[in-house]
Amino acid sequence: MAVKSLRKGRRAAKHAPSRASKKRFLQPVAPMLPDPELERGRAAGFATGHEHGRWFGKCEAGLSLVSYSPPIFPLHIMFIATAKGYPYSPLDASIADSLRSMTLRLSVSDTLQNYVQQAETLRPDAVIFLDGLQAPVENVDAIRALGIRTAVWFTDDPYYSDITRKLAPHYDFVFTLEKNCVEFYRRLGCPNVHYLPLGVNPDEFRPRNPDLSLRREISFVGSAYHKRVDFFDQITPYLATRDIIISGLWWERLRDYQLLSSRIRAGHWMGPLETAATYNGAKIVINMHRAHDDETFNSNSEMITAVSPNPRTFEISACGTLQLTDVREDLASFYTPGVEIATYSSPQELVEKIDYYLQHEQERQDIALRSMHRTMKEHTYAHRLNYMLTSMFPS
Repeated sequence: MAVKSLRKGRRAAKHAPSRASKKRFLQPVAPMLPDPELERGRAAGFATGHEHGRWFGKCEAGLSLVSYSPPIFPLHIMFIATAKGYPYSPLDASIADSLRSMTLRLSVSDTLQNYVQQAETLRPDAVIFLDGLQAPVENVDAIRALGIRTAVWFTDDPYYSDITRKLAPHYDFVFTLEKNCVEFYRRLGCPNVHYLPLGVNPDEFRPRNPDLSLRREISFVGSAYHKRVDFFDQITPYLATRDIIISGLWWERLRDYQLLSSRIRAGHWMGPLETAATYNGAKIVINMHRAHDDETFNSNSEMITAVSPNPRTFEISACGTLQLTDVREDLASFYTPGVEIATYSSPQELVEKIDYYLQHEQERQDIALRSMHRTMKEHTYAHRLNYMLTSMFPS
């Protein structure tokens, strides 16, 4: 027993730290000096987060001041969606949801179903077609023969006026998003024609606080129609110096595509929420209307000019982002230029205003906030459908 204890003691002594090592172990450890780069990153991240959170809070406070409760119409409406898929499917859904909240009963069908038989069985007070390009006129006539009111909301005027001119006279009510098409349809003998631009679904397009990876100085969402390409060709070198993201079809048409290729999501279709996040992530969103005489997918042989704002005008504004849009004649009916929206009329003016608003943050935010407020107060789909149903069923 004594031998075992002796051996155990020797082993312990052998592995015990020496006095020198004990001294080193007990020495105080010098504190690690902060990494200057890390500290700068931390400070910048905190400032950015504070800035974004403060702006998002301001937008939320602004939204709380805007409340619109549309009337409930004592009607049974049948809505015929386009069934054309994206990008029409979000529009189909937004209008159906709005109608559902505003009527006593909503029946939804689409152009791929036997909606004439459904109308005969359900006997709604009215059948409303969105777009209408896929609905044979004999089907519309058959519904009217049942004594049911019909309406169509044309969503692509004036670009398909060669087609819509053959459809419009078969409806009781025609609604068009292009002001210059009102008289066009009246000349065709349509008795009830109304100017009704598209609007915005505030559940999808609204202020959000997107991830830092989505933050940009500038964004543009849209297809590269030829006249847009001609415009962008003139400012490509400037845009290449900016933090920009472009998303849409055919942008390979740019003369200096390689300068912007890393910032272009070519051929990328975005749903409403992704589009809204892209708008929210930008300090400035460029809006450029499609030219009425652009040769890409155009059936407008009468060359009806377009003077009304496109749907993106309302969607961008709803997100609380500064919009820089080209001038449309009827834009001032919806937003006050220089107060609720910013405009440009040439490539050079667009560049100058981008520079200006990126350097004048408070002014940029003030315009964006006023634009958001006006949109939610006047330009949602509930507002548009209130006008439609009141026109179709005046008290």
